[in-house]
Amino acid sequence: MQLKKIVSMQQCKDPLVLTTVRDPQPAPDEILIRVTACGVCHTELDEIEGRAAPPVLPVIPGHEVVGRVVATGADVTSHCIDDRVGVGWIFKSSGGEDENISEEFVATGRDANGGYAEYMTVPQHYAYRIPDSLSDAEAAPLLCAGSVGYRALNMTGIQDGDSIGLTGFGGSGHLVLQFARHMYPTSPVYVFARSPAERNFALELGASWAGDTTDAPPHLLHAIIDTTPAWLPVLAALKCLRPGGRLVINAIRKEDTDKSIMADIDYAKHLWREKQLITVANVTSDDIKACLEIAARAKIKPQVTTYKLEDANKALRELSSGEIRGAKVLAIT
Repeated sequence: MQLKKIVSMQQCKDPLVLTTVRDPQPAPDEILIRVTACGVCHTELDEIEGRAAPPVLPVIPGHEVVGRVVATGADVTSHCIDDRVGVGWIFKSSGGEDENISEEFVATGRDANGGYAEYMTVPQHYAYRIPDSLSDAEAAPLLCAGSVGYRALNMTGIQDGDSIGLTGFGGSGHLVLQFARHMYPTSPVYVFARSPAERNFALELGASWAGDTTDAPPHLLHAIIDTTPAWLPVLAALKCLRPGGRLVINAIRKEDTDKSIMADIDYAKHLWREKQLITVANVTSDDIKACLEIAARAKIKPQVTTYKLEDANKALRELSSGEIRGAKVLAIT
């Protein structure tokens, strides 16, 4: 499924085109993967609508990729034929601790062809072994929604027992809740979400409280993670932080639809008393490895809805309109 031009999802219901292309061939340091599953992420909408536009079109999106190794380049030593591996948003980078913000960062499915396809190539060190306890569809969302959520959770700086909030409860939010309950077992988790269905889903997964985006929680919180594409949750979350609290924005881009609401920011109400705001920039190899290991050990599994590859546009339309329960995954045969 190729993106051939930047479009608005409101004006174009089928932005991706089913296309036959030549099978890619691995470079000396690359592996060739036969894709079996690929998660559908909100970042794909950012690519389609131009907020995170691919540098070259056409491109094959998709950066939550699971599949089997079917060929290896001459210099590959870390993978063998038939290994089950996953690929995340980081296609390749510097390999250093700051590889997520390095100028060498290359994004899967944006700067290089991704997993909305039967085959893809990737550098050997940016493919990760998938634990046996996870199915292909379950593993796919962990490679971005889970991994970047895990990074955001670490960036809150909380300790066990501190209160944490999640605003937005889609593919990433429902995984962050499960990671939080495992990593900080005595920390209450408060969820802010627009729809009653999302709030009920959060309570099913163990949230201590669930309210609307602008509702006030029972008390001020140590940290909040924002996983939405909107600005209203930012303003609402800042108001719900205790002094010294931290808001972590877990999004590649924000949409401009409600950006004007930030003109209402009040220094005393939203920012004063040493509140902090920090953004998550991409994800590292170590984040993905740790996320997969913890998920396997703690039996953390995404709740997924699967679609055929040719139904990718349908999944994207539902994501754009807010029809979300857990994660969406393309099952590729």
